[in-house]
Amino acid sequence: MEQLLHYTWKHKLFPLHELRTTDGKLVEVLSPGMHNTDAGPDFIEAKVKIDGAVWAGNVEIHTKTSDWFRHHHDTDKAYENVILHVASDIDCPLQYPDGKAIPQLQLDIPKHVQDNYAELSRNDHRPRCRKVVEKLPQLMIHNWMTSLMLERFEERTQQILARRETLDKDWESTLFVTIARNFGFGLNGDAFETWASSIPMNAVAKHRDNLFQVEAIFFGQAGLLDADFQDEYFLSLKKEYRYLRQKFSLAPISPNAWKFLRLRPQNFPYIRIAQLAMLYHEQRLNLSRLINAAGINEVSALLLTHTSDYWKTHYCFGGQASKPRENNLSKSSVELIVINSIAPTLFAYGKYKSDQHLCDHAFSLWEQLKAENNRITREWASAGISCDNAADSQALIQLTRQYCQPHDCLRCQFGYEFIKRTPDFLREEEGADNNPLQK
Repeated sequence: MEQLLHYTWKHKLFPLHELRTTDGKLVEVLSPGMHNTDAGPDFIEAKVKIDGAVWAGNVEIHTKTSDWFRHHHDTDKAYENVILHVASDIDCPLQYPDGKAIPQLQLDIPKHVQDNYAELSRNDHRPRCRKVVEKLPQLMIHNWMTSLMLERFEERTQQILARRETLDKDWESTLFVTIARNFGFGLNGDAFETWASSIPMNAVAKHRDNLFQVEAIFFGQAGLLDADFQDEYFLSLKKEYRYLRQKFSLAPISPNAWKFLRLRPQNFPYIRIAQLAMLYHEQRLNLSRLINAAGINEVSALLLTHTSDYWKTHYCFGGQASKPRENNLSKSSVELIVINSIAPTLFAYGKYKSDQHLCDHAFSLWEQLKAENNRITREWASAGISCDNAADSQALIQLTRQYCQPHDCLRCQFGYEFIKRTPDFLREEEGADNNPLQK
């Protein structure tokens, strides 16, 4: 309940009647202040007028005044400059160290705010805020979606920068590992990242012009050459990897890291690793080439890859040869890699270099790609929010995963519009439902 009281204060969802301190002084909230997520009072830089005098400082909020003592604020110097204490239940007085009374405001959470929040919390429909979202102005929706898109880029940036720290701060290795993770397409994402991180790219670069040696290192590091198959290609790779492993002191990952259950053969790790080997061999995975690519078509062209001849007739080592086929990376797979790997890496690199042009380029890649069609986008489409491009669908994925799924409606703009609904709004809503002209 204290969290909702914080929310009521932050958004000034107060009752319409006058606010007064416990000793009868008139209170006017000029600014609720900024919510403090660090140690110290709940809101900083607040501005309130008490009995005609304007005070600027910190505000502390509790369900009960006695929580002040339970949380040991009375012995914490950080709370000595609190200008107002807000609580639903004023059950004791408070004093500054000099003995003067700390002004207290008894504040109730409006009933409609409590009811709306309870409805959001217990609603099992997706999205839970549907009845309000369907009526919101498009400009408001657009602004929140833009914020979510930027938030998703920032989140990905932190992940990529953290990955770079583990890779000796090398951007080319970071790009390779980020793309490799995407080649796992969910099920094998962790395994691909572990595998790619185990490959010393500076060492492999010395053999980049030899596809067979690149494949030997890639399959060997994946632990996929530990078996005892007898076909000539496998044995040759195994022999080459044995030499390269000793040369570069390589340590393969466990073959048990890979998952095959419910995977289509064209998505087997063998095929994906062979495609990555070809990309690397042809020097398509290059940060400068991606930066200089003019638009989505040029970026996508860099990712169009295939496999060596063996993999045109095999899905794994040791199996019988099948009818020849081209194991090209599909257009939809390329688009997912651009969405989840290329654009975020370019954005992260742009942030690192303080290059806004590069950040804008990353934004434009999302905007040039069609929206993803998945459960999340379909659920929001049913509430009237459609996606024009991948930037929109990524915004909705961010909204769902970071706000809806953890029930964090108090941080969501749509949640705010739902929670603040007044009884008058609800009556208008019901009137619209009963108006035959609007059906």
